[in-house]
Amino acid sequence: MGTVARETLRRVSAPDHVEIQQLVTAAYEDRSRLEQDQYADAVRTTLALLDSGRVRVAEPRRGEDSDGRVWTVHAWVKQAILLYFGLCKLETHVVGPFEYLDKIPLKRDWAEAGVRVVPPATARFGAHIEAGAVLMPSYVNIGARVGAGTMVDTWATVGSCAQVGRDVHLSGGVGIGGVLEPPNASPVIIEDGCFLGSRAIVVEGVHLESEVVLGANVVITASTPIIDVTGTEPVERRGRVPARSVVIPGTRTKRFPAGEFAVPCALIIGQRKASTDRRTSLNSALRDFSVAV
Repeated sequence: MGTVARETLRRVSAPDHVEIQQLVTAAYEDRSRLEQDQYADAVRTTLALLDSGRVRVAEPRRGEDSDGRVWTVHAWVKQAILLYFGLCKLETHVVGPFEYLDKIPLKRDWAEAGVRVVPPATARFGAHIEAGAVLMPSYVNIGARVGAGTMVDTWATVGSCAQVGRDVHLSGGVGIGGVLEPPNASPVIIEDGCFLGSRAIVVEGVHLESEVVLGANVVITASTPIIDVTGTEPVERRGRVPARSVVIPGTRTKRFPAGEFAVPCALIIGQRKASTDRRTSLNSALRDFSVAV
């Protein structure tokens, strides 16, 4: 975080968030207001707050509903991100041997943040990475949040506004999709302790509850059938995977005018056992179910 951003945060107290929110919302409704310093400053302050972790795009509320933890999306924060793109100009950013041409600067001061970053991992300003996380050569986009103890492995991507919890492992090539628009849309949420196998893809606001295990190559979109096959009858859901579920790729037959074809789905084949802690490998978590991945 730069010197200007630090000075901005020193002047911002919690009650000021209400005023900042009002200014951002007004600017989003009429973007000509960004020509006035107070509105532009509110947008920049919001991004500095995001970057420092003092605000976030979405956060869990106390209590649970029938589907688990309830999350609140802060649409005004996503509005600020969209407005920030309009305030920034393309600039050349030089980081060591690397040169970039972008509107958004890269995060810096990793030692101060307590985050291990392996070249050429990059994270944009406006993303928040908690101390103790590890970024292998990977990418974290603006508005995203990555929790302490989480490993973002090689060539994994964390899309804009995605919320990745603590002690999560995103294996090589995992794709976590970004959700910026509409501002009130839920981002992808990966709760604490999840393990995502190599090349797994989670997009379109899908929510993985705590300690879910996804096998390699599992793809879950908002419309992907997530079928629990652990009982005598299949139970189908979409958009949300229950806590501690073990999930593998699957297919099911669907009839089309040209005939019957296998279409992809995700299969819940069991529950992670208490003996399978958050550090256990994917293969160990699946061994109980005799699944080779």
